[in-house]
Amino acid sequence: MTKVALAAVAYFAIVFAAGFVLGTLRTLWLLPRLGERWAELSEMPLMFMVMVVVSWRLFADSSLSRTQRAIVGGIALLLMLVAEVTLVLSLRQIAVSDYLSQRDPLAGSVYAIMLIIFALLPTIAHYRHSP
Repeated sequence: MTKVALAAVAYFAIVFAAGFVLGTLRTLWLLPRLGERWAELSEMPLMFMVMVVVSWRLFADSSLSRTQRAIVGGIALLLMLVAEVTLVLSLRQIAVSDYLSQRDPLAGSVYAIMLIIFALLPTIAHYRHSP
């Protein structure tokens, strides 16, 4: 189980760090120029590429079983959601319900889909190298 937990933390930490950097750039540079919706949507393809590359690097040749990789994705998703809520509460100083109600419907929906993909990629990545 330690291998699973370490893999989940590594996957979450790398993707979260990339998202933090890209989110900072988005907020400081793109948001004033494009507005919230287009700034967030512009970041999504980059985050998708980060998630795919990280999952391929970490899990493509992994000795973890399919079930273990699915658990990794679930744990990483849970860590991502906890980090997101923690940052929302501390940086924006608003309630989670207010944050969710203020999200752009389109960008928020795409973000939700990205979270699902994030959780599934550890399992899917293995098949990239399968014969």
